[in-house]
Amino acid sequence: MHLTLRTSLLAAAAQLACGGDSGSTDSDAAATTTDKTTTDPTTAPGTTSTAASTDTPTTGPDPTTATTVTSTTTADTTTGAALDCADLPLCEDFESYADGAPPDPAIWTVGAPNCMGTGKLAVAGDQAHSGARSMRVDGGGGYCDHIFIANTAAITGLGDQVHGRFYLRLTDPLGQGHVTFLTMKDNNDGGKDLRMGGQSQILMYNRESDDATLPTLSPTGIAASLAPTPGLWTCVEFLIDQTQGQITTWVDGALVPGLRADAEPTPDLDQQWYNKPDWKPTLVDIKFGWESYAGQTMVLHFDDLALAAAPIGCD
Repeated sequence: MHLTLRTSLLAAAAQLACGGDSGSTDSDAAATTTDKTTTDPTTAPGTTSTAASTDTPTTGPDPTTATTVTSTTTADTTTGAALDCADLPLCEDFESYADGAPPDPAIWTVGAPNCMGTGKLAVAGDQAHSGARSMRVDGGGGYCDHIFIANTAAITGLGDQVHGRFYLRLTDPLGQGHVTFLTMKDNNDGGKDLRMGGQSQILMYNRESDDATLPTLSPTGIAASLAPTPGLWTCVEFLIDQTQGQITTWVDGALVPGLRADAEPTPDLDQQWYNKPDWKPTLVDIKFGWESYAGQTMVLHFDDLALAAAPIGCD
């Protein structure tokens, strides 16, 4: 069991702040379809680069032994093998808990903002990416059926660049309606959440304050993201550059062009995101769970959650 929380801040209970959602599609979506260009993916930490179409779901690599290395990052690439859990400010594999128990309350707060419904979560042994356990979430179909675990201590001590890594297993495909499975409260955006989830059957980001999506939910934008394969573990890595106002995302080691905001607005990709040109987040918590705005229910599992100030990698 590796469970490390290295930060000088107290691991106080997180105050969840996640507002409602209209569930509407992107108002700026393009009306025409253009040919999708496939580029060589950027290799994320701890993976081997392989060319892959952005509209074809990929599956996670077989687990390998993690090696502690020095990792480097530029605006476009990351290099290095997966970091060891013991070296990370936040690392959770759920192995030290009994089935049916909540995660450590000294690290995680369990709850939901505004209202409580049918959503529930607990450590479970029915699925695991590593070891024998993961966190199972039984997410309901209404907004008040949401449920999350939240941590505040780690992310506030990371500095300008926030690197995250988690493994996700969905029981069913993502639907057409908007759902969220990860949120980060942004104190520089009125306390509203930066959200990661799905809509139009693909992975996407959503900004709660103005309902902007990344990518734009046009045919071209949708094709530039991907749909996780149900029943398989998917490794998701992200970099939020708070000073530059940029987002980079890798899935199973491959850069996802549609999940990248690089400060140069591109039609059908991140142009809508930069309709708020001064977006530079100040993230103060991270939450994993489920929130649905259009009726979709889901059983999903999370495992091997990690945050760091440097690239983490998939093992």
